[in-house]
Amino acid sequence: MNAIARPMIGADFLKLRKRRGTLIWSLVLTLAPLVIFFIVRAAQHSSNPGTNEPAGGLKGYADALRLLALFFGPLAAIMIGTDAGAGDISAGVFRDLVVTGRSRVALFCTRVPAALALCWIVISIGFVVAVIGTYAFADGSPTPDGALIANGLGFTLLATGVVCAIAVGFASLTASRPAALVVLIGWQLVASPILANISSLGSSRKAVLSQAIAHFSPVDLGDRRGATVTMSLGLALLALVAWLAVFLVLGAWRTRTMDA
Repeated sequence: MNAIARPMIGADFLKLRKRRGTLIWSLVLTLAPLVIFFIVRAAQHSSNPGTNEPAGGLKGYADALRLLALFFGPLAAIMIGTDAGAGDISAGVFRDLVVTGRSRVALFCTRVPAALALCWIVISIGFVVAVIGTYAFADGSPTPDGALIANGLGFTLLATGVVCAIAVGFASLTASRPAALVVLIGWQLVASPILANISSLGSSRKAVLSQAIAHFSPVDLGDRRGATVTMSLGLALLALVAWLAVFLVLGAWRTRTMDA
């Protein structure tokens, strides 16, 4: 099985990597906000050190991690995930893959690790930029230790990986990359924070994906990114697993039953 799966995953990864538009814009969305963040904060600190904190250090690391893991990283993850999920259909090659006799479910399943691999490569580059900025612009302020850096990397990969996998499933379900792209961006970055801040919804807000993801943050998110609902570790894990299971199963089902 591994001998068959590995070439298929490698082929899917290669297809994603060769889609230069997706790759370039994913890198832009990941790197540009971090570079702008550090440049602006460094300029502000340089002009008025008494009022403005250093761009780096612990505070800068927390802000950069928030930008990467919860704002712009998920955008890149959604772009890559929707391309992996609906790219073959959009390119008109899905029928060609089906007639080779390969299992449709296998065709779907290999998209997920391929999308995650490319997503995490892009996100890891962004994380390296965040860490460099954290230390380069610390200006004598306390800096994060190795454990906090490692935890931040793990959290960033978790946050973007979950969104990317869900994007693969949802794009496969809709069979339309533009539709999946718009819906997922609207839900994750617009609707989710709004719902999380509607207190009248009560404990039902714990089912919002962004809340479950934010629970694993190693830095204090405050209330600026929907980290407004307190939940247990077990409930947060259950929410993540439920979101992943629903959309991956639906994506596999749609791929298996779709007309070629």
